Amino acid sequence: MISSTVFMEQLNNYYAVWQEYNNVYEKWAKAHDLSVNSLLVLSAVHEGQEDCTQKKISQRWRIPKQTIHGILKDFERKGLVVLSSMEEDKRNKQIRFTPAGKEYADTIISKLRKVVLYVVEETGIERMRQMNDSTTLFSRATSQVGMLVCPFGDCREGRHPCCLAAGVSAVELFCGAGGNEEK
Repeated sequence: MISSTVFMEQLNNYYAVWQEYNNVYEKWAKAHDLSVNSLLVLSAVHEGQEDCTQKKISQRWRIPKQTIHGILKDFERKGLVVLSSMEEDKRNKQIRFTPAGKEYADTIISKLRKVVLYVVEETGIERMRQMNDSTTLFSRATSQVGMLVCPFGDCREGRHPCCLAAGVSAVELFCGAGGNEEK
């Protein structure tokens, strides 16, 4: 059996690589006078073309709608985007680049894509698939145990989805259950 020290070492290595990867995007964004979230919003609008809304960006990148709203208002003040109400849902706004915004985004996003595609090519498609498969597996497994904290509070009975998916040992580890005794 593998010791918990080996598991922790691997987990810490994963976190270090994750932070290093995120740092690459932070540096890229900063070099273009953007925050990472602003870069992601710019990319989403660039990808979304005519079908881009705040809600879709939030779902795609897991950025709070309030944060996206602030970024879009800043882009709007700078003359990069136009926000217009959608006919089918007046609460949602369609996001479109102005000509200046499209030129700005094309420059930044196309350079970033070239860099990333070069790295993907150098890494190799099979390694990229393995990395994506492993990361997806890890992410889904983490989600199944309640993101390491039971979202339902004290689940001593082990009836919540995170507990049912994870089993009794995870209930004890992550939700604080140690049986049905009173606190």
